[in-house]
Amino acid sequence: MTATINPVIWFEIPVTDMPRGAAFYEAVFGHKLEVLDMGERQMAMFPMEMNAIGAGGALVKAEHYAPSHAGTIIYFAVADITATLAKAAANKGKIIVPKTDIGQYGFFGLFEDSEGNCIGLHSM
Repeated sequence: MTATINPVIWFEIPVTDMPRGAAFYEAVFGHKLEVLDMGERQMAMFPMEMNAIGAGGALVKAEHYAPSHAGTIIYFAVADITATLAKAAANKGKIIVPKTDIGQYGFFGLFEDSEGNCIGLHSM
């Protein structure tokens, strides 16, 4: 029997200012990011456990990466959407959609990060 996996296993969030972007995400989510220089690309890795549930990812600064409000939205699972949105706003982010009930699927909220990306939050 083959184990099923979710189709998304990695994400990258574009930044133009790595110290500012890393500080923002560390303040909002409380995780220490590991900054790596990879040639012409700089990455700040979110903590990740191999073979654990969920996708890994990083902030990325590279020539062909541009923060945007349009396009794909990445959702982070959090225990308290309202508190996380408040942390985003307190760290130079902007609340786009406050905590919103989506019935049997829980709750969501959206904020703009320090770089101009639209980021989602989800909780049950």
